[in-house]
Amino acid sequence: MFADVLFEYVRWMVSMLYLSEVLMQEHELNSFEDVKEALKERARKGAMLFQIDVKPPFSDTPTNWEVELENAFTSPYR
Repeated sequence: MFADVLFEYVRWMVSMLYLSEVLMQEHELNSFEDVKEALKERARKGAMLFQIDVKPPFSDTPTNWEVELENAFTSPYR
């Protein structure tokens, strides 16, 4: 039983997508809109969990940036 719970926890941690990871891996991002599109693409490819750990460093980042990123990730086909 404990092994099953531990396995699920490790699988959950491995599948976590961090915003900082996206920003570091995708060098072609030039705007907040680019970040949203990158998140949508990751979600479409199967990313299940998303953690916002940094603020995007773009001048067009809106004040409600966290909500917009969560929406982009959870509704990638919109």
